[in-house]
Amino acid sequence: MTILDLFSTSPAWFITTLVIFTLLIGSFLNVVIYRLPIMLDRDWRMQSQELLATPSLTSADKPLPPKYNIMVPRSACPHCGKQITALQNIPLISWLLLKGKCANCKARISIRYPIIEACTALLSVIVALKFGFTLHTAAVLILTWCLIALSVIDFDHQILPDQITLPLLWLGLLLSVFKVLPISTSDVIVGAALGYLSLWLVYHLFKLATGKEGMGYGDFKLLAALGAWMGWKLLSVIILFSALTGAIVGIALIVLRGRDRNIPIPFGPYLAAAGWIAMLWGNDITDAYLRMIHVAS
Repeated sequence: MTILDLFSTSPAWFITTLVIFTLLIGSFLNVVIYRLPIMLDRDWRMQSQELLATPSLTSADKPLPPKYNIMVPRSACPHCGKQITALQNIPLISWLLLKGKCANCKARISIRYPIIEACTALLSVIVALKFGFTLHTAAVLILTWCLIALSVIDFDHQILPDQITLPLLWLGLLLSVFKVLPISTSDVIVGAALGYLSLWLVYHLFKLATGKEGMGYGDFKLLAALGAWMGWKLLSVIILFSALTGAIVGIALIVLRGRDRNIPIPFGPYLAAAGWIAMLWGNDITDAYLRMIHVAS
């Protein structure tokens, strides 16, 4: 019996292996979330220096090594610079054993790291239970991991990097061509186009009415990617859910915490959450709504 046979016949083995694997994925997502904005900032500064012939711009943070990307250099404590060993980098377990502190300088390690690892594993298990041991599951897992990274990056920096949104868009289109996702290619092409154009139109109407920018172009690209994965029929569900959630959270922050209403609130996390829910239960939600309307009429 092969491993694939074991996973297909024994859901318990499949879920257990998935949990271990996705905890590691969550650890990798923590690296992406932390490093990708720094890499983008460094690249933008270097391009500005070349175009404007300005002196070298240095980051407010500690100087970065010449080679800095997702893989290099090895992870280190941001406080003392001590490299993190493999035993100190076991998802969830190391944080608990170290009691949330650096093994060297005892500086506090943010609880967000194990939370992201745990959420990655939890959401991945939900996807696997929903779709089973299939290629469809593998595809939706990739979407889930990308949405987690995009949500946290947008929450921290109010950017949705093209390095994630654009590959996600093209992958969705390709998966429809190879019939991995149960949606026609024409539906996903229209979904990608409508996803981009709908928020593009909202952006320009809002700017025309108020003179302000209500959202960024990254939001257009993210909704286009979600349209490429789910087709045009679920776009209304995604937009409605994300708008309602964003409005509720925004009002709550203003009322309860006195947040300045002029300070922008990232829309990416709400789009990502609504898109993930629509990917798993969008058709069920739509059918339930139509039945409710039919009964009411």
